[in-house]
Formats: sequence, C-alpha cells, structure tokens
Amino acid sequence: MTDNPLHEAKIIAVANQKGGVGKTTTAINLGAALALSGQKVLVIDIDPQGNASTGLGILASQRETTTYDVLLGEAELKDAIIPSTIDNLHVAPANVELSGADAELMQSPDRAERLRAALSQELPYDYVIIDCPPSLNLLTVNALSAAGSILVPLQCEFFALEGVSQLLTTVKRIQTGLNQNLRIKGIALTMYDKRNNLSAQVAEDVRENLGDLVFKTMIPRNVRLSEAPSFAMPALIYDPDCAGSIAYQALGREILERDGVLESV
Repeated sequence: MTDNPLHEAKIIAVANQKGGVGKTTTAINLGAALALSGQKVLVIDIDPQGNASTGLGILASQRETTTYDVLLGEAELKDAIIPSTIDNLHVAPANVELSGADAELMQSPDRAERLRAALSQELPYDYVIIDCPPSLNLLTVNALSAAGSILVPLQCEFFALEGVSQLLTTVKRIQTGLNQNLRIKGIALTMYDKRNNLSAQVAEDVRENLGDLVFKTMIPRNVRLSEAPSFAMPALIYDPDCAGSIAYQALGREILERDGVLESV
C-alpha cells in the first residue's frame, strides 16, 4: 500500500448504460477485494439510487454530505467521505437528491467536469472506484471525464455486445473531447452460468470480438452476491467462501497484476 495523493490514484469508472448487469455489485465487491489486498480504496457513488452506499453499510442518516453536494459545488469531496466497516475502504455516498443534478448542472459551462475538479484534491487513495448510474447521462459523463479507465460489467446474455458497442462509442467521444487519457480497463463478464449454453456462447463471442480487453475472471450467477446487499455488506464480507466472492477476489488480483502492483502468476 502506498500513500499516493489522489491525483496519482488509479481512478476506475464502473459503467454500463444497461441496468441489471452487476454494475453496483462489481463496484462494491471489487472495492472490497482491493481493500482486503491492502490497497487504500475510495468508492464514489454517483448513482441516485445510492445502492453502492447502502451495500457498503452507509446508513441514510450518515449521508449528511453526499456526491450531490460535491457536484453542485456546495461541499468538497473530502467532506463527503465516510469510512466503511472494511479497513482501507471509504465511501463518498449518494442519495436520491442526486437525481436532480442533471437538470441543475445543465446550464453550467463546466457541467461535465465537476467530478474531475472535485478529484483534484490531494487525498491518499490507491484506487478510486466510481459507481455510475445505469444510463449515459451527465453523471456518467462526469465519471468518464474524471476517470483514468472504465470497467464495463457485461452480463452473459443475448444482445450483450450491442450494448457494449454503444458504450464504446461514448468512450470514444469522451476521449475526443473531455478526457483523451481515458482507456478501457476491461470487460468483466458477469452472471455467468456454466450450466447455460447461452452464457458460454456469449462469453466466447465477447472474447472473439474484444480479445484481451476481456478479463479472464468471470463472475458467476450466485445467490450470495444477491443476498449480501440486504445485509449492508459486500459478499466478500458476508460470505468470503462463496463462488461470487472468490471470483471478485480473483478479479481484484487480475487488476492488480495488470497495473503492476502484483506480479503475474
């Protein structure tokens, strides 16, 4: 673990405009996996549903200052950050107020760069993970403008590649205009069911089309992953030995290896 200032942290936006693909589950459990590996992690919740905040144990009563206040310029990012119950993992929470941010920011010339400006503070994190809403709105654009890379959770189902194609087009537009340094961290195949031929076919098609962009680790369809948020904790804490937790631990290791933090096995 290092004590890097925030602008040296690896900032990852977890994004997919399609809902129900395991985006928040990935943000929560990847954050936990990296923190349990000794990395200092900040999860920034910019989804008005606030599910990442809830899933990391941040109560509604604790969210006195949120990412809404940060994006509206009414608070600094450091004022919104709350420690989670997991060592090394902090959260900048969201609540439903954030749903109005799009309209309130629309007339601001810097409306797409508010989060990047907030991230210019020097705070000691190795990784910043941004959980985006399930749409390509101004909140997601803010995340992609601020991030160094984007991680795309992709459900193993029909039409999966079609959705990714739309997202990659958006990434290219962001690279051209707001953030030329944005790159694809990787595609994480989620809800994989080895008993289902369609899952295997989708995984094969995605790897054939996107090659090394696709992580080797596949996240299985797993009931414990679904249960954990109702107990306000990541699956890695709720049931560290379940198949979903083991997969997210592997995904965390794979990212650390890609980033050169760990040696490849």
